[in-house]
Amino acid sequence: MQIIVLMKQTFDTEEKVVIEGGAIREDGVNFIINPYDEYAVEEAIKIKEQTGGEVTIVTVGSSRSESAIRTALAMGADQAILIEQEADADEYTIAQLIVAALKDKPFDLILGGNMAVDSGAGQVAIRVAEALGIAHVGSITKLTLSGRTATVERDAEGDVETIEVALPFLATAQQGLNEPRYPSLPGIMKAKKKPLEVTSAANLGLDADAIRARTVVLNQYLPAKKTAGKVLSGNLAEQAQTLAQLLRQEANVI
Repeated sequence: MQIIVLMKQTFDTEEKVVIEGGAIREDGVNFIINPYDEYAVEEAIKIKEQTGGEVTIVTVGSSRSESAIRTALAMGADQAILIEQEADADEYTIAQLIVAALKDKPFDLILGGNMAVDSGAGQVAIRVAEALGIAHVGSITKLTLSGRTATVERDAEGDVETIEVALPFLATAQQGLNEPRYPSLPGIMKAKKKPLEVTSAANLGLDADAIRARTVVLNQYLPAKKTAGKVLSGNLAEQAQTLAQLLRQEANVI
C-alpha cells in the first residue's frame, strides 16, 4: 500500500496573530503540522501498520517546513518530499506543484486535511484529485479498507454519510477520524535519517506562468474590537423601525 499524505506547516493555533503593514508577522512564531493534516498522517501510519507499505509526506512551503516534516517522519512516515516555494502561493499554485511531484509516483491512497487552519480554503486536495483524475471524499471520520475498495464515513453537516469507493482515491480528514500519536524518542532519532527529497518548480519542469497564482491577497486585518451592544426600547414595531435605521445608517449593511 503506497500512501501519500498532503501536509502543510501552519501557525501554532496558540500563537497570537500580529499584523503589520497588511501582512502577518512571523518573527518568533512557533510553526506546527496543520492540525487537520495531523489526522491524515496518523491515519496513513495506522493503515501502514495494518497492511504494510510506505507513507510519503508531500509538502509545499519554505525551507522551515522541514521541522514539520521531521515530526511526521518521527510519527512513523517513511519518506518525504519538500517542494520549496518561498514566494506567496495560492491553492492553484500549490496543487499544480503537488500534481507535478506525483506524476511519476505510484500511489494507492492520498490523504490530506479537511482544510488548513491558516487559510480555511479547503481547496488544495480537491484540485489535486481533479487533476489526477481520481475520486475525492471530503471530511471523513472513518476509513475501512477491504482489498481495492474502501468504505468511508464522512461528516455531512451534523449527519453521517457512508460511501464506498474504489482505490486509488483521495480523502480529507476531519476531527474524530483518530487521535494523532506523539512522536517517540526512538522515532525522533530515526526521523533524522529518513529520506527527504527537496525539489522546486524548476526541477519539476514547471515554468513561472504554469504556477502563477490566480488569486492575490490584497490586505489582511484583525477583526474590529467588540463594542457595547444597544438595547432597543418601545413596542415591537418601534424596535423594528429603530433596528432597520441602525442597520442602514450605522452598520451600513442594508
